Amino acid sequence: MRVVSEIVLAVAFIPFIYYLIVIFSSWEFFQQPEPSAADESFTPPISNLKPIRGLDPDAYENFASFCRQDYPEYELLFCVTPGDPAIPVLEKLARDFPQRQIRILFEATGSGTNDKVNKLDRLVREARHEIVVINDSDVRARPDYLRMVVAPLADPKVGAVTCFYLPIEEKGFAESLQNIGMLSDFYAGVLVAKRLDGVKFALGTTIATRRACIEGFGGYKAIENRPGDDLLVGRLIAEQGYEVKLLREPISTVADYRSVGDLFHKRLRWFVVMRHMRPWGHLGLLLTQGLPWSLAAVALHPTAATALGYLGTYALLRCAITWIIGIHGLKHPGVWRRMPLIVIWDAVAFFLWVASFGKNSIRWRDKDYYIRDGVLVPVAPT
Repeated sequence: MRVVSEIVLAVAFIPFIYYLIVIFSSWEFFQQPEPSAADESFTPPISNLKPIRGLDPDAYENFASFCRQDYPEYELLFCVTPGDPAIPVLEKLARDFPQRQIRILFEATGSGTNDKVNKLDRLVREARHEIVVINDSDVRARPDYLRMVVAPLADPKVGAVTCFYLPIEEKGFAESLQNIGMLSDFYAGVLVAKRLDGVKFALGTTIATRRACIEGFGGYKAIENRPGDDLLVGRLIAEQGYEVKLLREPISTVADYRSVGDLFHKRLRWFVVMRHMRPWGHLGLLLTQGLPWSLAAVALHPTAATALGYLGTYALLRCAITWIIGIHGLKHPGVWRRMPLIVIWDAVAFFLWVASFGKNSIRWRDKDYYIRDGVLVPVAPT
C-alpha cells in the first residue's frame, strides 16, 4: 500500500508540470507584439462562406453583422438544405441588405456523411474570389472582422488564419461553466499545442484561407466523411508547408447551451471525436487532470501537508492559467467571479473524458453517427 501511495503522489505531480507549461506557453503567446496596422491595408476581394443547418439564437443579427463589414469588396454565400428553418431569415437578410452581394445556395454537392463538409464543398466551388473566409452561424462579427482575419494572408507563407472566440453574454449556469472551461482548459491545450508543435489545426468559428490551399489537400471532397473538419483543414494546410496563424484578438459568438445536459452532450461529442482522431493524445489527457490526481493523493496520504501541497498548488496554478488566458490575454470581463467554477469544470471534464471511452457514436444536430477508422458512418441508413 505504501508503494502505491508513493506512486500516486509522484504521478499526481505530473499535471502541475503540465500547468506550468500552459502558463509559460500562454504568457509567451500573449506577450507577442501586436501586428502592425500596415498589415490591414491588405484587402483583396473575399468570399465569406457559411454552411447553414438549423436556426441558432439571434441568427438574423449574427448574419447581419457580416453585412455591416468595413471592407471594400466581399460576397456572402450561404448553403442550406431546402426546407431548413433558416431560409426565411436568409431571405429577409437579402431584402434588408440589397447593397451586399448575397447568394443563397440550396443543396450541397457530394454524398458524404458530413453534411457541413458537403455544403462547404459547394461553397468553395461557387466562390468567386481566391480568398475565402469560413465561419460558423453563431459568430457575431465586429465591423473590422474581415480586415482582421484576412490581414495575415498578405504573407504568402501564411496559408490559414484562425482565432479564439468568446460569448457576447452568458445566460445561465451552463453557459458560464462552458465559458470557464474554454478559458481554463480548452484554450490552455491549444496554446500548449502551439508552443510544442506549432499551429496545425484551425477553430471552426473562423478559418480564413485561399482556395489554392484547400485544393492543395484535395478540397472538402477529400474529407467529406470525416469528423472534426475544422481541425483537419488546419492540419492539412499546415502539412503543405504553410503557416497557420492563430490571432490574439478573439471574435464574438452567441452561445447556445440551454441546459447543463445540453453542455454535457456537446462536450462529450467533442471528446469522442478527439478520441478517434488523436487516440494517444486523448489518452494522455489523464496526466493533465490535476483535480482527480490531487484528490487521490490526499485520499491515500490524508495529512494537512498533503492537502495543502496538492490541492493548494492545483488551485493556485489553475487560477493563474485562467487569469493569464481569460483576463490578461483575451480581456474577457467577469472572469474573476467565475473562478470557483474551475473546480466544477475540471470535475465535469474528467467525467466526460472517462465517459468518452464507452461512447461509440455522436449526435450532430439531429443525426447520429458512428466513427469507424476515422470515418463518420450514419447509425441509421440515409
